[in-house]
Amino acid sequence: MKLLKLLAVGLMALSTATAYGQADSMRWQMTDDGAIRWDVPNRKIPHYDHIEMTGEQVSTVLRYGVRPDGSWTMERSVVWPLLRTIPNNTHASLTRRFAYDALTGITVNGYSLYGNRVESVTLDGVMTARLTCGSAATAYNTNILAPRKTVGVTIEYFPSTTAPALCERYTLRNITDRAFTIEVPQIHTTYTTDPKRGVAGSYTLEVCSQGHGTRTLAPGEEFTFGVVVSGRNANQDALVINVDEELKARRDYLAAISSEMILETPDEVVNRAFEFAKIRATESIIRTKGGLMHAPGGESYYAAIWANDQAEYANPLFGMMAYEKAHQSALNSFRHFARYMNDDYRPIPSSIIAEGDSYWNGAGDRGDAAMIAYGASRYAMAMGDMAIVEELMPLIEWCLEFSRRKITPAGVVASDSDELEGRFPAGKANLYTSSLYYDALISTASLCRQMGRSADAKEYTKRAAQIREAIENYFGANVEGFETYQYYDGNDVLRSWICIPLAMGIYDRAEATLDALFSPTMFTPDGILTQHGSKTFWDRATEYALLGALRAGETARAIPRMQYMSRVRLLGEHVPYPIEAWPEGSQRHLSAESALYMRIITEGLFGVRPVSLNGFELSPRLPEGWNQMALRSVNAFGKEFDVEVVRQGSKLKVTVSTPEGRNQVRTIADGATTKFMFK
Repeated sequence: MKLLKLLAVGLMALSTATAYGQADSMRWQMTDDGAIRWDVPNRKIPHYDHIEMTGEQVSTVLRYGVRPDGSWTMERSVVWPLLRTIPNNTHASLTRRFAYDALTGITVNGYSLYGNRVESVTLDGVMTARLTCGSAATAYNTNILAPRKTVGVTIEYFPSTTAPALCERYTLRNITDRAFTIEVPQIHTTYTTDPKRGVAGSYTLEVCSQGHGTRTLAPGEEFTFGVVVSGRNANQDALVINVDEELKARRDYLAAISSEMILETPDEVVNRAFEFAKIRATESIIRTKGGLMHAPGGESYYAAIWANDQAEYANPLFGMMAYEKAHQSALNSFRHFARYMNDDYRPIPSSIIAEGDSYWNGAGDRGDAAMIAYGASRYAMAMGDMAIVEELMPLIEWCLEFSRRKITPAGVVASDSDELEGRFPAGKANLYTSSLYYDALISTASLCRQMGRSADAKEYTKRAAQIREAIENYFGANVEGFETYQYYDGNDVLRSWICIPLAMGIYDRAEATLDALFSPTMFTPDGILTQHGSKTFWDRATEYALLGALRAGETARAIPRMQYMSRVRLLGEHVPYPIEAWPEGSQRHLSAESALYMRIITEGLFGVRPVSLNGFELSPRLPEGWNQMALRSVNAFGKEFDVEVVRQGSKLKVTVSTPEGRNQVRTIADGATTKFMFK
């Protein structure tokens, strides 16, 4: 009955666009400075949540909340990806949880702080909690459950951008009308790990304060101190971390990433969700001994790369950004995969792990070659650099040849599993792998034309037509009354990945496929179910479905659901990023899911498709009720440019402009595709 009730609520929400994510139903609110804020006294408690933040040598999952009495609780999971543990496998990043309370032991006029109450929590790439505390000196004369407010406390939590350290900055403010003396004790706790469990032997972990001491504060005056959680090899010198400098570095990174790929639409929630997704998609890049590696995260996946998360999801987005660390991580990932090319065409591993020292292929061939060819060909084209194309083409073509050799008598690509790695059935050949192979062939044909290899371009185009026909003949089926796709031969229940052909530009069964995906059978308030009858959902499937729906021109159906997803993920109960899955992983904030969310906008809403090293197709899907939208400071094809779409009656005016003032303007029919080329 509970599930039916939830579905009913979801259906009511899906009835109109305005039913999605009403402000008064969301726990969090947007602020004018680009953040989101939870005003605690105005929202029911208790409430607990978690958020991941990452730097080059550390990641943290902050498990925070407000207890029934209104007090603050924080438990920090800190992950050191470069402090490797034994066995040195996928999950071998040293991880510890800390639940210390730095406010414990602080005194005001010799009495301990008492009864903290949370006023607000703010997220903007830094977590900021604002509390008020009383003093035990007043507790005897006032209601013990609501002691007189004495100290205002602001706590800022953030990872170091470059060091293996989690930083916390505490600001204590006198909010009384009299001066008082405040004493902040020194914190210095050291942990020494078991040398038998570390690749480099023993590791030293420290929780240390800085700026502690005693001061007399006049009314309104502040006292600031820091706490640092750090990790290092036992034979290394202690780290010197300045919390104020680290906060500035974090803010500088956030400002830099905010200045590129800027979304402007009439929906401010979508704009803000896009901004937050940029943070999570780009912050999670680890500086390993094997080079920069984009990390999924989630307390499990670091100092490693995957054929789906990095090659397929994130790297095509990074090809359209100016963020240099993202480019280095993308190229580095492809170089690592290329190490495993071989003359016998044995599968490339699904994942390169342990800073590049090892690999994981526990699910067999997941269609990884198709994932890599798809991501590498799109990335190379978007970069607009022939040197990158020439470097990546051997890998791309090896992956395409591997896939060609896996073609079955029915003309589709066989694989042992898919990116879900056996969690759900995938048969001997699945829709996902063949669809990615199709798109990779299209992109590689374009790359060959850029290289003057017209014969190869024709051959890849021919193969693309063949696999497209085979996809229709082999996977096209009536499933549960919908003329859509069976995910594998014999599959008789609806699956979320039937959206993949749409995301790859195959629209033969678009209407019926979206009927199935957006039906109450599959679409729930949490997104699209992985399989009808299950309770499992993965945001990556919902994101691909929305991207595919927009590419197919189903704007009226896609936009309300995209708006709903944006509101729930940004302002709801678990914020502020797209998540991996549920029930697996407790809805972890894996970074590549944020990259895929951004691609709903770039490839779905704006319809950007690289077609050469110096240009792209654009198929804008301006929703009904929107008169304009823009995507600014895009960096691709060797250029920085803006894309603006303005409604003019039944037509769309599309302008692509560069900082040099070179504008290209097209007037196109609503739903049409146009092409822009740079000289």
